[in-house]
Amino acid sequence: MFRDLPRYEAYAPAGNWVTQVPANWSWKPARTIFAERKQAGFVDEEMLSVTIGRGVIRQADLLSTTAKKDSSNADKSKYKLVEPGDVVYNKMRAWQGAAGRSAYRGIVSPAYVVMTPRSGLSDYFHHVVRTPMFAKEAERWSYGITSDQWSLRPEHFKMVRFPVPPAEEQAAIVKYLAHANARIDKAIAAKRRLVGLLNEQKRSVANAIVTQGVGQSELVASGVPWLGDVPRGWDVAPLKRYWSVTDCKHLTVPFVDEGIPLASVSQAQRFLLDLSDAKRTDKASFESLIEGGREPRRGDLIYCRNVGVGAAAVVDTDETFAMGQDVCLLRSKDQNPYFLNHYLQSNAMRAQLELILVGSTFRRINVEDVRSLVILVPPLLRQSQLVKAIEEEITPSDAAIAQAQSEIALLQEFRTCLVADVVTGQVDVRAIAATLPDAGEAVVAVAADSDDELDEVAEGGDE
Repeated sequence: MFRDLPRYEAYAPAGNWVTQVPANWSWKPARTIFAERKQAGFVDEEMLSVTIGRGVIRQADLLSTTAKKDSSNADKSKYKLVEPGDVVYNKMRAWQGAAGRSAYRGIVSPAYVVMTPRSGLSDYFHHVVRTPMFAKEAERWSYGITSDQWSLRPEHFKMVRFPVPPAEEQAAIVKYLAHANARIDKAIAAKRRLVGLLNEQKRSVANAIVTQGVGQSELVASGVPWLGDVPRGWDVAPLKRYWSVTDCKHLTVPFVDEGIPLASVSQAQRFLLDLSDAKRTDKASFESLIEGGREPRRGDLIYCRNVGVGAAAVVDTDETFAMGQDVCLLRSKDQNPYFLNHYLQSNAMRAQLELILVGSTFRRINVEDVRSLVILVPPLLRQSQLVKAIEEEITPSDAAIAQAQSEIALLQEFRTCLVADVVTGQVDVRAIAATLPDAGEAVVAVAADSDDELDEVAEGGDE
């Protein structure tokens, strides 16, 4: 399905972002393909969002799976109607890939542009507007002093030219990509399941060590029902006895391209703090955010109080950064941050958090509850020994996880290149599409397929 895809017999020159298209395709400005939908006043329709990663989705789905909050206006009379099949993009984020076809009826804020295809066929254009090549073209047509102000206005979108295959070829492309994406999704899902199993294995190893120790001969009752027996000589205490807990500043700050990183929920999802994709703010805002001893430093932990409550990351960098939203700072003069983080991810801590969160409408924990979390505290030297024991046990799992994540990245890169080649006609999928069942059956059809081709991709072989 992926090997040796043929090219078209003849090509014609195109334009800026696609150098050539098949000779039987058209190369048209968007104004001839789309009509702008400006209908408003549908205040009772559900809210939709346009995301970079997932295209057009229900806002409720976005809010339930991320730390984002509902920022929509109470007055939605000017919000725009979206019908299934419309192509929607975020004016300020089109250059980052925030565009796609909607499968839903709903409304979006005036910051979005709604386009309805004149032909009624939009599945093909969904794939086109989500390519990195189109995002780059959207950037070229966007206006603004800095990137956080760039805006792709409707009048400029209408001037962007698109490849337009004949309708039957659009259908063939959509069918092929449905099967290709289902196949790639299946391969990625299998590797993610493996990563999940390996992470659970790591947690199991760490859980046993941070609650029972290694080679401990005597256990005593902890006095805590969900904790059970613990090694003699370990303290059972509230977190605040050993660690200070400082909440983030609840400030809305501007984001800039070149600035100081902000550690929010997303940056604290791994054991060690990851600032690689952190949003950034300016120096003045940074100074406000670190007031009151809030500047993180090596050996601290960033703890999530909101979405992903309980996740924490050790600060193992000297890079200057500030806390963003929905997190707090844990700091101790002498305790081992790595031991604490392993304990924070233990089954005992999960059980404790569930008791705190019972009946909560929103899964979040306040700062005073964080301070009162019951932790296990071995002697300092023992903490270091136990951390070393955990690292020795989980090293093989870490290597396997890194390999699987590398393979996932290769598959995602392969998908991006494949989609771009197919929707711009650099490869011809008409013949293979004719052999495939309807696109709606794609997920079922791949259930028994061999993944030999994708195994080669994941291993870095010839695509």
